[in-house]
Amino acid sequence: MSPITEVEGRRIALKNLDKVIHPATGTTKGELLHYLASASGALLGHLHGRPLAFLRYPDGPDGQTFFTKNPPPGTPSWVTTAEVTRHEGETARQVLVQDLPSLMWAANLVVEFHAPMWRIDVGEGVADRLVLDLDPGPPATIVDCCAVALWLRERLRADGLPAYAKTSGSKGLHLLVPLEPTPSRQTTAYARRLAAEAAAALPRLVIRKMTRSLRTGKVYVDFSQNAAAKTTAAPYTVRARPEPTVSTPVTWDEIERTAEEEAAEAAEDTGGAGPLVFRIDDVPARLERHGDLLAPLLDPGRAHPLPAGDGR
Repeated sequence: MSPITEVEGRRIALKNLDKVIHPATGTTKGELLHYLASASGALLGHLHGRPLAFLRYPDGPDGQTFFTKNPPPGTPSWVTTAEVTRHEGETARQVLVQDLPSLMWAANLVVEFHAPMWRIDVGEGVADRLVLDLDPGPPATIVDCCAVALWLRERLRADGLPAYAKTSGSKGLHLLVPLEPTPSRQTTAYARRLAAEAAAALPRLVIRKMTRSLRTGKVYVDFSQNAAAKTTAAPYTVRARPEPTVSTPVTWDEIERTAEEEAAEAAEDTGGAGPLVFRIDDVPARLERHGDLLAPLLDPGRAHPLPAGDGR
């Protein structure tokens, strides 16, 4: 019989807590749930109000993985859902993780949390964030992503926009900008223009096209995740990788140091894992030391408008 845990008055049946999910480190499902509970104070703010997509990997990253936007069978009645427009005007419901019980219920399914750049209470397809996903094509690495991120930070600053950064938890970096409510089509158009400018300014390092054959040794600046229908790995989510790596907020000092280092030297400094790699055991100490580095994204007073005339 699965143990029943009560979380803030909600009863949740937890299953297979001793099951190894991340084989490279022997990390169990129970350890994943413990991490998410410990990071919930920061994580929930970045999930709140955002209809989620789940990348489920119940048998680990080498088992079956699948995306779902529909509430899974057996979703408790107390888990909040919202009606969201899908293709051709059709609607369907998606899960909103609004509190700790909902987070623990979803974590029990073993998921990556993917969120849109808009909140349902602000308006579907009305973005309050802009994202640029920096994805390196081998042999390019996150070191190259850091160099691109620094150029983009200055370009955004020239438009009066502050940028905050997190690792993707996989290979690259995500840059995020807090926005006054803006239609997603406008944020997408602006992000597309930034990607084009980066490719023009850094032609040996940046590519703005998705074509994989062109991406060897370059950083792809993906602007498309600003579209209303798209989602991006949420801050603090664990990724479906052999090790339980986390999409972790980082400081600009960390990005500057990494950009200045050779990849081999950076890997040596981090025990061979590569620079800016954080696992579930690393994040609680970072939260204690830095707090939530992405907290400004949650403050409406920090939001900025897109430059006048962009994306219209």
